Amino acid sequence: MSSTFLFATWAGGGAVPPVLSVARALHRRGHHVRVLADRSLHGEVAACGLEPIAWTTAPQGDPSDPATDVIRDFEARTPLGEFARLRDRIVCGPAADYARDTLAELRARPADVLVAEHMLLGAFTGAEAAGTPRASLVTTLYPFPTPGAPPPGPGLPPATGPLGRVRDQIVTRLILKPWEKGLPALNSARVAHDLPPLASVVEAFDRVDRLLVLSPRAFDYPDRRFPADLRHVGPRLDDPAWAGELRLPAGDAPLVLVGLSSSFMDQRPVLERIAEALGTLPVRGLLTTGPAVDPATIHAPDNVLVTAAAPHNIALSHTAVTITHAGHGTAVKSLAAGVPLVGVPLGRDQREVARHVEWLGAGTTVNKSASPRTIARAVDRVLRDPSYRRAAQRLAAEIATETATDRAVTELEALT
Repeated sequence: MSSTFLFATWAGGGAVPPVLSVARALHRRGHHVRVLADRSLHGEVAACGLEPIAWTTAPQGDPSDPATDVIRDFEARTPLGEFARLRDRIVCGPAADYARDTLAELRARPADVLVAEHMLLGAFTGAEAAGTPRASLVTTLYPFPTPGAPPPGPGLPPATGPLGRVRDQIVTRLILKPWEKGLPALNSARVAHDLPPLASVVEAFDRVDRLLVLSPRAFDYPDRRFPADLRHVGPRLDDPAWAGELRLPAGDAPLVLVGLSSSFMDQRPVLERIAEALGTLPVRGLLTTGPAVDPATIHAPDNVLVTAAAPHNIALSHTAVTITHAGHGTAVKSLAAGVPLVGVPLGRDQREVARHVEWLGAGTTVNKSASPRTIARAVDRVLRDPSYRRAAQRLAAEIATETATDRAVTELEALT
């Protein structure tokens, strides 16, 4: 039977395609789906065959444009500064606005289920006030501390021995404490909608009927123990609607695919150094700049083709190595294709993703300030050492098993 789903998302760069992939899959199953989203995403929503709805009081932005980006985390000088911007400008600060818009939409046109990107606590608040079942989509590795793994975020290796356990206890407290500053705004939004206040912000992330992680279980630490209501439902491997057609550089040398963030993270200098590095190697480079960087501004050698976008899923079938900012989407797509990586984390969750790639033996990491020579050495090492590709291929087999059925859709349909 057909059901009605209201999705809610924000202009969060790589978090958008997996959310829309789930929405599109439900639409194709015959369900009615509409999407509350920033106006900058409406073209992408419509390209998926879905109905876009604009936020009216919640923040509006375009992460590919530094002038209109809401969180502007590229201006932060520290990881804590990055986090504070996300907390204050998306998760907690405007929670009342997201709640008001979500509740208004549900009252105007009720839905059987509200499905939202996991950072939109305000949207979940509005749905809770409406009495609508709620599902949270985590579009990366589960981002909160759990037993059996190092605290996520800083990209720490697994702890060993008593000192390692003490390290994890201290870092866990340091990670959770900054959330406290967002609690007054979140509770204000809840009280305004006749909901009881909460003891912590982290508690709010679990107040849903389904907590679905769109990441391979095989990509996380095997001993990590998750909340009982959490389900790993596998990654979404679709390319975004703006990916365009594939054009490969000429020749038959090994192909290196380059893809950094789809949102603005001041990445143009990094792209320049990557292009210069590839110019010193016997490879072909396909460098995709994404919407935030004009490809005409990248000076590249003759063996590197620079383009705004390309369908990575198709390109990966030709690729020997991917150079990426270690965004979850690009990293997992590469691993699903059995392609090893060189990670160049720029911020956000990328340090953690890069650490998991390294821990699994499927790639290596260089600093975002690395010289072209250092980048070239990393690429050459991954190309020459077959253990990296073998590890990526092992992960590809496990990801194929996890994605053989669409478990996200099954879980969401079970809520109706």
